[in-house]
Amino acid sequence: MTDQTPTMSPEEAAGRALVARTSFEKESVWLPQLAVQHWNAGQMFIDGKTFTDCLIEGPAVMAVMSGTTFDSCAMGTTADVRNLLYRPVGQDKMAGVVGVGNCRFVRCRFVQVGFTGSDDLLEDLQGGVKSMSGVAKPSGTLA
Repeated sequence: MTDQTPTMSPEEAAGRALVARTSFEKESVWLPQLAVQHWNAGQMFIDGKTFTDCLIEGPAVMAVMSGTTFDSCAMGTTADVRNLLYRPVGQDKMAGVVGVGNCRFVRCRFVQVGFTGSDDLLEDLQGGVKSMSGVAKPSGTLA
């Protein structure tokens, strides 16, 4: 009897490599795929990554958790920034969202992504986002 070590599929290897990365630069990132790869690896949210000059694509609702910052990002095309914000109704947990904690977004552009989080976060986003030519652009720390 020979001992056969199971081999990893190319898809699984690519998913593990994606989860292991800590920085993304000048690339498109499909947020639902990134989230699923983290869930498959046993991580319930995306944690500790830096995105620089990236296109962050949905459809998705991002649950912005503590330690996450946005610096000179285009948050989405809208006449009213409130169209990008979703207030959670429950008290403890949110389902069906992509959790992002301790991440940094620098000069990124978000497409078809909504945002949710604490009341303070939503107020910061609503108050700090300036609509310019239909593109919302916040800067600073949001947690």
